[in-house]
Amino acid sequence: MNDNSYGTNFGPSTPGVLNLVSGSTFPATPSAPHAKIVPNNAGPGTLVGDLDPTGDVCSAGTTVQLGGPNIGDLLTAAGVSWGSFMGGFDLTITNSNGTTGCKRSSPATPANGGPTADYIAHHSFFNYFASTSNSMHTRPASDSEIGNAGPANHQYDINDFYVVLKTGNLPAVSFLKAIAAQDGHAGYSDPLMEQAFLVNTINSVMKSRYWQDTAIVILYDDSDGWYDHQMSPIINPSAVNTGVVNDSDQLNGPGVCGHGTPLAGIEGRCGYGPRQPLLVISPFAKSNFVDHTLTDQSSIIRFVEDNWLKGERIGHGSFDVLANSITQMLDFSSARDGEGDGDGNQVLFLDPSSGKPINQNH
Repeated sequence: MNDNSYGTNFGPSTPGVLNLVSGSTFPATPSAPHAKIVPNNAGPGTLVGDLDPTGDVCSAGTTVQLGGPNIGDLLTAAGVSWGSFMGGFDLTITNSNGTTGCKRSSPATPANGGPTADYIAHHSFFNYFASTSNSMHTRPASDSEIGNAGPANHQYDINDFYVVLKTGNLPAVSFLKAIAAQDGHAGYSDPLMEQAFLVNTINSVMKSRYWQDTAIVILYDDSDGWYDHQMSPIINPSAVNTGVVNDSDQLNGPGVCGHGTPLAGIEGRCGYGPRQPLLVISPFAKSNFVDHTLTDQSSIIRFVEDNWLKGERIGHGSFDVLANSITQMLDFSSARDGEGDGDGNQVLFLDPSSGKPINQNH
């Protein structure tokens, strides 16, 4: 485990998922002026709150589209297979309670008083980018398309992950997010429901042919700072509309986010944000080891770039240029005992909190 890991910026789920796949929440262009875009509500600017992705058939209200590249663009250009597996993404499924489409729902925590929608648009990492969007949730033409170019544009349902895990067609890099009821979010999920998703997914991978070459990374898109006391180090200052509570990097006072020039001159990205859990489960994971290296959500991008893309960086102000990798949590010199036949060289990242996971080929 790493005990010194933080959200890249202060803020809720959407900035977190964007930092996980692109290291940036800029440039964001809203469908209509909105206070969650700073410093100019009409954009382009920095996204500091939850807005649904523009064009997604399940989006509602004011939406937003992100410019610039993401890690999927880099993987595609390098010929590395990858996929995004989202809970509730397949709109053709009818659940046992009769719900389907964007309103597919599952029983949630009793505290919620009822079911919750499986798919949450503002968690849909790659649908924010025109290059990687599957706005109509088009299904892949076949299982063999998963991870490769095709009608689904690398965007799939969480159920598709378990299918390709069994058929032997697992992409090199996979991002997973549970259905909402299992993503650990307060109000509509809980730790036990989240645990069911994690345990089932981890066990499925460990029983597969890929396990001996896999690293599972469990991480979160945000915590809202509810459960931790540790103050984060401010590695990127910002001074957007200080003093305006609802329009200022999720902060509200002069000087509270340091002083100086922010990364790439982009305001509105105060960070690091609150401390969050980061775990690695793998035959390559160091035993009885707690990593104190300073890491953040974009450390995952850095790890992918260093291992699969020869150190190529996203650029465009991405935090990957500042991030430390998670390589120090792994020992590739020798693998320990595990099931599987050694195919694939995979790494799987799981984000339960907002329900995201990821799988990658090493």
